Amino acid sequence: MATKIKRIGILTAGGDSPGLNAAIRGVGKAALGYYGWEIVGFRDGFRGLVENQRINLNRSALSGILTIGGTILGTSRDKPHRMVINGQTKDMTGVIRDNLKKWGIDCVVCLGGGGTAKSALRLHRAGINIITLPKTIDNDVVMTDATFGYATALDIATEAIDRLHSTAHSHHRIIVAEIMGHRAGWLTLGAGLAGGADVILIPEIPYDAEKIADAIRQRSKRGSNFSIVAVAEGAMSRDDARIYDSAEKKLERAKTLNDKIEAKRKIAALDVRHQGNTMRLAGQLEELTHLESRVTILGHVQRGGTPCAADRMLATRLGTACADLINEGRFGVMVAARGDNTEPVPLDEVAGKRKSVPPNHSWVESARRVGTCLGD
Repeated sequence: MATKIKRIGILTAGGDSPGLNAAIRGVGKAALGYYGWEIVGFRDGFRGLVENQRINLNRSALSGILTIGGTILGTSRDKPHRMVINGQTKDMTGVIRDNLKKWGIDCVVCLGGGGTAKSALRLHRAGINIITLPKTIDNDVVMTDATFGYATALDIATEAIDRLHSTAHSHHRIIVAEIMGHRAGWLTLGAGLAGGADVILIPEIPYDAEKIADAIRQRSKRGSNFSIVAVAEGAMSRDDARIYDSAEKKLERAKTLNDKIEAKRKIAALDVRHQGNTMRLAGQLEELTHLESRVTILGHVQRGGTPCAADRMLATRLGTACADLINEGRFGVMVAARGDNTEPVPLDEVAGKRKSVPPNHSWVESARRVGTCLGD
């Protein structure tokens, strides 16, 4: 049954991603033009709900944003239940609930990834009508075929690998290209496959540097005096993976608050130690192969700029489907992509979970079939 919606809110949370503005436009135009609702944009993620940082998203505000990268609303990684206010960490859930009631907001749409889904679920359980749309260049949100932002980042990373081929060939070098992805390797795997990388290293498959070096040496014996190594920023050696696995298991087994804090500190220290891993790997490969190596870190260029056509289409489809779900009174869900259609998925099936690359995924098998080294 259709609900009596009059005014909805929308925000973007977490890291920026291509397609955010297309999604804002999709939700907004369907809300304004098709359903006749008002739509309010909240600035800088969940903080805007606390500090009343909002703008009226009328037709003029939505005009011309389809092709613009980033987000016109701004974003942040603030969490409603753990927000820093005047130097103190506070749970602002109740404040947000009261503010939305005061402003007459019937539903909040949150554009974000896994962290945003967790925050949205907390707000939903606090009695707030909420819906999320899956956004991230990592493509690691569960229960959806794709996330908007991924296709654009994949194009950018692939083009970078294409360009690196010519300089690697010219100078007979190993070029190590670091691609975004702390915990999931979809972007590196996809770009490595599409760009013809000789080695692809992802977080899901711990690597052995000696095996990578051997694959590069075998290429040299066959007359290929250069190699492209596509490495996810979260890829790690087998030894490091064992250390991480042990730390994460300790966190899972922790029973007291102090034990959890200590386990989290250990993981945080490991994260700090892992920084610069790509540079260390390049040095290892240079030493093992006696070939000059160079590192290219793509960084934030991967998630900037104009969204590609695929991301614009996906964001628009999810945005308009979101408006339909709001009209039907379907809250506490994420709007998932399912083939050419969409599907609402309960937030408790999404929050706290990650879509990792399965070791036997067809992309992994394809990489092996074309002779790509995966470091194992």
